[in-house]
Amino acid sequence: MPVISAPYAFNEEELYVDLRSIFGHSLFLKCEGFNFAGSIKLKAATEMVESAERAGDLRPDTVLVESSSGNLGVALSMIAASKGYRFLCVTDSRCNLATRLMMEALGSQVHVVADQESNGGFLGARLAYIRNLCASDDRCLWLSQYTNPSNWKAHYRRTAPAIARAFPRLDLLFVGAGTTGTLMGCARYFREWHRPVGIIAVDSVGSVTFGGTPGHRMIPGLGMSVQPPLLDESYVDDVVRVEEADTIRTCHRLAKRGFVFGGSTGTVVSGATDWLTRHDAQDRTAVAIAPDLGERYLDTVYHDNWVQDLYGENVLDPDPPVNADVAPLGPTPPAEPPPRRRRRRHDA
Repeated sequence: MPVISAPYAFNEEELYVDLRSIFGHSLFLKCEGFNFAGSIKLKAATEMVESAERAGDLRPDTVLVESSSGNLGVALSMIAASKGYRFLCVTDSRCNLATRLMMEALGSQVHVVADQESNGGFLGARLAYIRNLCASDDRCLWLSQYTNPSNWKAHYRRTAPAIARAFPRLDLLFVGAGTTGTLMGCARYFREWHRPVGIIAVDSVGSVTFGGTPGHRMIPGLGMSVQPPLLDESYVDDVVRVEEADTIRTCHRLAKRGFVFGGSTGTVVSGATDWLTRHDAQDRTAVAIAPDLGERYLDTVYHDNWVQDLYGENVLDPDPPVNADVAPLGPTPPAEPPPRRRRRRHDA
């Protein structure tokens, strides 16, 4: 029975979902959302803060500052509240309302930038705000998840070894690419492992992480509007790019089977199943990493009006629900009266 005194001390590391019955592929989904921060970002947040503490960079009046589309901001808010630090999260309009409210409930300050770049991204504006803030106030400490080696080291030390313990015959690992901290930490670990593991990065269409044309993206979590400094493509064996409409469809398909995951997970699963189909990899042991759960996406990814406004009315799978033969719930309409029987005339 785990007993903890700090919220970052607990993280469920050993839970996997077998997706074969849903998608027809042998694919195990590592669920990283079962901790008090609700996502895999708890690992990077903990490693970055504790590294700064060891280096002596944190003073009693220090204000931690970070750019985040959501999940890292929640993780840092939780750690800051637990350790007694102040935290400012710089985000943008794509950040889910539930995520912003969560950070504020934990005592953090949230600044939402409004300036959008010509490539459809907000990252440049977020980083410019942080640079100006840190230059004007020496109390501010920017953790910089985009360049901080503690980001990838967290997954080299924790995420990848946990997967290796659970799947000693692992062949393929699918990892979503955002800052590429998770991707690089896992890739470096398995490059040194006793057997070769194919590292497949999953990215969003419109992201420029692996080159390509920048585009408008509405689902936070994966993808970058600039190439991430942590990325070393020599560790990546292949890249899959996923349209956001496919992310939406995958999330809803999982939800129809009782699994409500976040948008990043929908992207990773969509990319992984597409790759497995194209490469006929039925006999290979494959794992995909699910960064978070779906409660914070109820007003976006799982909201029909939001989805249809952005991606069209026909974006969702036309498949009938699992229990399509069951009558819908609601008041039973009154039965139609039986037809009136005509009285037969009897002649005398």
